[in-house]
Amino acid sequence: MPASSFDNDASGGLVARSAEGDNAAPLSITEISTMLKRVVEDRFGFVRLRGELSGVKRAASGHLYCALKDEKAVIDGVMWRGNAGRLGFLPEDGIEVVATGKLTTYAGRSKYQIVIDSMEIAGEGALLALLEKTRLRLEKEGLFAGERKRALPFLPRTIAVVTSPTGAVIRDILHRLADRFPSHVLVWPVLVQGQGSADQVAAAIRGFSDLPQHMPRPDVLIVARGGGSIEDLWGFNEEVVVRAIADCPIPVISAVGHETDTTLADFAADRRAPTPTAAAEMAVPVRAELSATIEDLAYRKKRAIGRPVTLGRERLDARLQRLPKPEALLQPQVQKLDDLTDRLRRGLKDHAAKGRERLGALRMPVSVLQRGLREAESKLAASRLTPAVIGQRAARDAERFAALERLYQSLDPKAPLQRGFVLVKDVDGNLVRTRKGAEDLPGFGIEFVDGVLDAVPAAASSASVKPRKRKTAGDETKNRQDDLFG
Repeated sequence: MPASSFDNDASGGLVARSAEGDNAAPLSITEISTMLKRVVEDRFGFVRLRGELSGVKRAASGHLYCALKDEKAVIDGVMWRGNAGRLGFLPEDGIEVVATGKLTTYAGRSKYQIVIDSMEIAGEGALLALLEKTRLRLEKEGLFAGERKRALPFLPRTIAVVTSPTGAVIRDILHRLADRFPSHVLVWPVLVQGQGSADQVAAAIRGFSDLPQHMPRPDVLIVARGGGSIEDLWGFNEEVVVRAIADCPIPVISAVGHETDTTLADFAADRRAPTPTAAAEMAVPVRAELSATIEDLAYRKKRAIGRPVTLGRERLDARLQRLPKPEALLQPQVQKLDDLTDRLRRGLKDHAAKGRERLGALRMPVSVLQRGLREAESKLAASRLTPAVIGQRAARDAERFAALERLYQSLDPKAPLQRGFVLVKDVDGNLVRTRKGAEDLPGFGIEFVDGVLDAVPAAASSASVKPRKRKTAGDETKNRQDDLFG
């Protein structure tokens, strides 16, 4: 049990209390974290770890965060911006490295990590693996595609060289150019090995591409370095150099190392030279050979001008004799025309024969249609539905309708009312035809053209006349024919 006790008993309580004589006060989280940090840093102040990089990321501040792992364990790592900027390669996941630094703790996450001071690739095998990985990635982007390669100019006026100004490479190039074809050479001095060499080479290539208009623009660019180990040539495998060569608008010759040395710069360049001297030979032709060719052409020109005119006439006659006759030129075409004419004639005959066959196949349906047409014409003639017949029938129907109209007008019982006649009806609406019949009625109605007038006979008693019931228009219409003919 810790050197502390509780209120109720030694096994538990609500409030922690220090026992009498207890000198081990509780530590805070910060205090224990600080103690751990001090112990770890004192014990592991300098370590070298070998492992595979994983989870590599570079923060906006420039610090590098990663993890080192092997088959059974993993440890986090951090590399501050100053040391990360001095790395000789681009850290990527999967690269096996040897990291040098010290172990420390990170209290914010209760874990330990290594603060890396330097980092190197673990052996030449890991370096070659990194080189192949970078090559495949850049090749996938199309930086090494054959269609990007450009032809070198035949006779460049200005040649740019990116190399070390103190090595033997620049002297070999200048000496070889002087022997073959002296040219204007622009040299951009750079480091070709060690820390920062890749950035200087890339900056020189881009610098030649961005030269101002008033300066002579190079026609070809040579990137050169002597031989060395893979570590010595590693700067020309850096991605920044490869991309600078690929983006350069000037044709580039890569002359890095000896013939057996290969760098990624060789894949990105338009031409690869086995040595810097061979690059100079690729850049320019041999001036002595060009002079000999020009002299030979001048001599041949002089001989051609000095030939006698008669020799020219003889050659002309000889050529005329070798020319074919016009008949010989036309004979194949005439034969071809005859052949086409015969083929056309046979084709027309075949086409006509096929047409007759198709017409014979269609003859039976045509006869059937013609027979149906004749039957339809016979039926139409038998029906006698000619326009004259239809007109005569319509005229007869019109005359009959006019007669019925005149008969209706003459039989209309109210038509005489228009001429001043009147109708006498009893209270039931029946016609009164005689004077005696009217005298026997207690009352009757006289219908004029503009209405009905109630009347009483003079011989009738003074008793009140019973009001007569008026017929409706429908009743009058119903009894109209009976009244006329009753």
